[in-house]
Amino acid sequence: HDPYFFRDLLSDYDLHLLGEGNHFRSYQKLGAHPETRHRVKGVRFAVWAPNARAISVTGDFNGWSRRRHPMELHPGTGIWQLFIPGLEGGALYKYAVHLRSGQILDKIDPYGFYFEEPPQTAAVVHDLSHYEWQDEDWMKGRAAPNGLQAPISIYEVHLGSWKRKASPEESTPGKDGPQPLGYRQLADELVEYAREMGFTHIELLPITEHPYSGSWGYQSTGYFAPTSRFGNPDDFRYFVDKCHQNGIGVLLDWVPGHFPRDLHGLASFDGSHLYEHADPRQGAHPDWGTLIFNLGRNEVRNFLLSSALFWLDQYHLDGLRVDAVASMLYLDYSREEGDWLPNRYGGKENLEAIDFLRRFNELVFEYYPDTLSIAEESTAWPSVSRPTYLGGLGFNLKWNMGWMHDSLEYISKDPIHRKFHHEKLTFSLLYAFSENYLLPLSHDEVVHGKRSLIDKMPGDVWQKFANLRLYLTYFFGHPGKKLLFMGGEFGQWSEWDSEGALDWHLLNWDLHRQVREFVRELNRLYRSEPSLHQIDFHWKGFEWIDFHDQDHSVISFERRGSQVGDYLILVYNFTPRPRTDYRIGVPDLLSYRELLNSDARHWGGSNLGNLGQIQAEEVPKHGRKYSLTLTLPPLGALVLKPERE
Repeated sequence: HDPYFFRDLLSDYDLHLLGEGNHFRSYQKLGAHPETRHRVKGVRFAVWAPNARAISVTGDFNGWSRRRHPMELHPGTGIWQLFIPGLEGGALYKYAVHLRSGQILDKIDPYGFYFEEPPQTAAVVHDLSHYEWQDEDWMKGRAAPNGLQAPISIYEVHLGSWKRKASPEESTPGKDGPQPLGYRQLADELVEYAREMGFTHIELLPITEHPYSGSWGYQSTGYFAPTSRFGNPDDFRYFVDKCHQNGIGVLLDWVPGHFPRDLHGLASFDGSHLYEHADPRQGAHPDWGTLIFNLGRNEVRNFLLSSALFWLDQYHLDGLRVDAVASMLYLDYSREEGDWLPNRYGGKENLEAIDFLRRFNELVFEYYPDTLSIAEESTAWPSVSRPTYLGGLGFNLKWNMGWMHDSLEYISKDPIHRKFHHEKLTFSLLYAFSENYLLPLSHDEVVHGKRSLIDKMPGDVWQKFANLRLYLTYFFGHPGKKLLFMGGEFGQWSEWDSEGALDWHLLNWDLHRQVREFVRELNRLYRSEPSLHQIDFHWKGFEWIDFHDQDHSVISFERRGSQVGDYLILVYNFTPRPRTDYRIGVPDLLSYRELLNSDARHWGGSNLGNLGQIQAEEVPKHGRKYSLTLTLPPLGALVLKPERE
């Protein structure tokens, strides 16, 4: 069959929407799609490259010839198309882009669904229509576990280094060293682990296809393709499916702010600055050596918006965490004076990026209102997690970077000095309800010399683990949803190594095994007690009991649920000295049960506490009519609940 017999591969309406940037399912029209035309099976190709002189499809099916399959241009649209009869899924292909300079570049398909495993770069024709999902129950009811009143405890994972294959027999032939688990192995091992640990969601560091493993996925080239390092697209769907069948949501780290300069990728795609800004003061990122998307261009916006919706649609993901939002919002981000261009009003705000992020969130919640949209935004930009109709950016959660930096700085101090830094514990409550915050103990804090979470803790080994249990209890007690990076849950000593695996052998030691069981208990408590998660974003869910006792480095507060009388009392002693006869005010003349004591023997503590229960007395304290006289364990936290009939 003659490929050029098959015309009108794209409708005028599709071309119109693509041109104005409003075709939010553009992945259905651009890229490579197996289909049947005039009862002839083949693959339809389409790519946007308005400044190319010519483009041809090359692949293993035509000997990588640049002459066999030239594409046809839709006049005025910049879109090239071709239907190749007889071609099937699994074929390797690239686009040979003929530049006006006479040079020819072999480029990837920006809309490719599947790629060869790096360092190879060819796209693979893949039909996404065959997988049969088994997560119908989850998809119908996921509004509840993704709701802002729900307990959201996220396990942040880098798939390549969570665990490695145990034996040479399991490893891929021809590759050195233990290999990462594949999507289907992860669907068994990682999903079961997260479920047993009580996490509600798994957040994946970017699995969008990327050429350089050392970027951890943050320098993507394939915005519509899960990386082939761990399997094919259907293998990844199986992983998501298995998560959902086990009641676990899946979030994806998504990177619309920048992309790598690799010649086979998006950079100078048709010989012009097509996806990136031409001026390096706008188009080159000074920190990461990457290029910045030109968000003022309709087709580029459409590309990224379609990518976001693609993952929610085709892979049933439950939300996107947008990376490096601050770098998108500010034109002068990480730039010296004179190295950036002001906006049309003379300011440093990136108006195109602001408009893009708002449109992104409007579309996400229009089509998928039961998902999460999370911003990693590290500045004081207002209303990040407020609706766009109120002037916000439209995310429903924002990482609380201020809490993270302050609390980690505080807990790393020797306890004798903590009283001089007491405000690091209390300052976050001045702004805790200005946004819908998520508390991140993320991968960024356990690399590049920052030390692991357990190794940040001061003191001897016993004190380090006591400090870690204390800090994790503060983490789960503080208002805001939770995120913990892998390894932190069992006290990984070494910094995270993306080329290795977590040190699972540490679980042979009691202290590591006990802290993992402690995190499991914290997750259970967090999920079962409404007062710890129902009202995270309003002052009604929190009230200080005492934040003034800096001399003893002790704080205490109430967490409240939406039902009257549903509350917990949380008390933290940040010194290694036990406190006896320590009195705090409470609302009711009741007996209070010790739901959790971080110093209990079965967590590896010294077992100092209050014998499991204590009765309130009619002694006023801290503005309350009643009070408790407590024994505070060293470097310990108490969670108390009133006992009612």
